[in-house]
Amino acid sequence: MAGEKMQLTKEKETLLITVYGKALESRLPNSLLKDRFADEAVRRIDYDFSRLGVGLAIRAKTLDDWVSAFLANNPNAIVLHLGCGLDTRIFRIDPPAGVDWFDVDYAEVIELRRKLYPMREHYHLIGSSVTEPGWLDEVPGDRPAMVVAEGLTPYLAADEGPRLVSRLVSHLASGEFICDAYSDLGLKLVRLNRSFRATGAELHWAINDPRDLERSVPGLRLVEETMAYKPEHAARVSWFAGLVFRLWSHVPALRRVGRLLRFRF
Repeated sequence: MAGEKMQLTKEKETLLITVYGKALESRLPNSLLKDRFADEAVRRIDYDFSRLGVGLAIRAKTLDDWVSAFLANNPNAIVLHLGCGLDTRIFRIDPPAGVDWFDVDYAEVIELRRKLYPMREHYHLIGSSVTEPGWLDEVPGDRPAMVVAEGLTPYLAADEGPRLVSRLVSHLASGEFICDAYSDLGLKLVRLNRSFRATGAELHWAINDPRDLERSVPGLRLVEETMAYKPEHAARVSWFAGLVFRLWSHVPALRRVGRLLRFRF
């Protein structure tokens, strides 16, 4: 059977880095994600993944855990996955029946998702740029919400990011906003990465201090900040990457290169 042809470029093409990384991690005997949907999707896509190298999937497990904990306390919540790409979080978490899940990304990405992944009850796909305000009208605003932005913030313009979060907080009744974030140094390091450079994508928004976002969005409160990759992850990666993880934990500037942030509103 012929694979699905890829016509994604630049920022949209970077979604292949993350799904490929999750697929490879899920093939390991001691996989954290056990993401068979990502693995099957990669096998079905007609694309030379070797040009991208291998992406890391460790941060996804922390975000999955945050989402699962929120849904355990809010079984009638909504999940809003911004810039979802080909991530299969809904299948990994398998939310309870009372949860409505919304995956949001560009129309061509959503079209590809429809070809690769099955639909299910209470699962909604929205084809739109996340910075366009109109799509939010499709999302209920009267229920607790978990908003996930994995691999999204660096691609937003520095003024677009806070505006997007402000619209979310104004529209939604209450909930959490979780994301990964990079400092200015972090963006410089990502730009040097071979996998990233292969796509031709551009990075814009650095979050050096998460309190800056808190101050710019009324009602938003930082409740947790953690390193994306920690020394205990060293055994799961190459010796060089493990050395970098250990170094990051001892140098303050490097600890903020890449972080996972959890806000409440």
